Amino acid sequence: MVVAMSSTCPGLYCGRMMVNGSVEGECGVCPRGERANIQKVCQACTESPELYDWLYLGFMAMLPLVLHWFFIEWYSGKKSSSALLQHVTAMLECSLSAVVTLLVTEPVGMLSIYSCRVQMLSDWYTMLYNPSPDYVNTLHCTQEAVYPLYTIVLIYYAFCLVLMMLLRPLLVKKMACGLGKSDRFKSIYAALYFFPILTVLQAVGGGLLYYAFPYIILVLSLVTLAVYMSASEIQSFKNLAAKKKRLVVLFSHWLLHAYGIISISRLDKLEQDIPLLALVPGPALFYIATAKFTEPSRILSEGGNGH
Repeated sequence: MVVAMSSTCPGLYCGRMMVNGSVEGECGVCPRGERANIQKVCQACTESPELYDWLYLGFMAMLPLVLHWFFIEWYSGKKSSSALLQHVTAMLECSLSAVVTLLVTEPVGMLSIYSCRVQMLSDWYTMLYNPSPDYVNTLHCTQEAVYPLYTIVLIYYAFCLVLMMLLRPLLVKKMACGLGKSDRFKSIYAALYFFPILTVLQAVGGGLLYYAFPYIILVLSLVTLAVYMSASEIQSFKNLAAKKKRLVVLFSHWLLHAYGIISISRLDKLEQDIPLLALVPGPALFYIATAKFTEPSRILSEGGNGH
């Protein structure tokens, strides 16, 4: 009787409430933390996130940290001694925000979360799938079917912003002595721009990012590594090892390469997926091996000699 009664619920996400073991009420939106199952009954999200879900959350958590580091480096200048301390502070802000976000998410007080499994892209955009059974009245069943992957990122960004505003201005004011008054706060101003952008990106494109982020990581990390090595005129292993900063940048990109490869493979078959990590140093080695053949001055000189 439960199936027969509840199967009349239209749409993908409408369901009935389960009270004391029996289905009651009319079809409608499920409470937060629940979603309609196959029988169109609202069922609590009690599963643990898959590895891919954690990797997605890690990617969304990395975005503000990487942007913080980029703008701190961009505006700090070569002589600023406070850049390293700002980098550490930014990591501390994001790490604390991630921990607090996990603690306030169900189950409260634990570094774990309950989740509803993502089944398809439409799970991220339930507002587009409100049914109209009589083609006149719309039954509103908009909910977070991917609970809590949609809202947990927005909560994390809010905590990041609050902690940044509490910690960073005091640190920068005391430590950034080598910068002018107008320059020392520019990395904070930049964050006030990119946090709203990241929020809109998650709100509008969260579902697309969920499926595309492994490829975004690989492409961006390859492009930025090539641009950095070109701008730093790294054409040999000797150039690469000349400064510690270059090695830090290289290993950071290697970590991003590995993150992207793991996200794509999902480590479903360890014996097949683990060897793929051997490809991580490939792009850097290829660049160094071929850089001398693509040196612009050499190409121009050979072209001039040809004429």
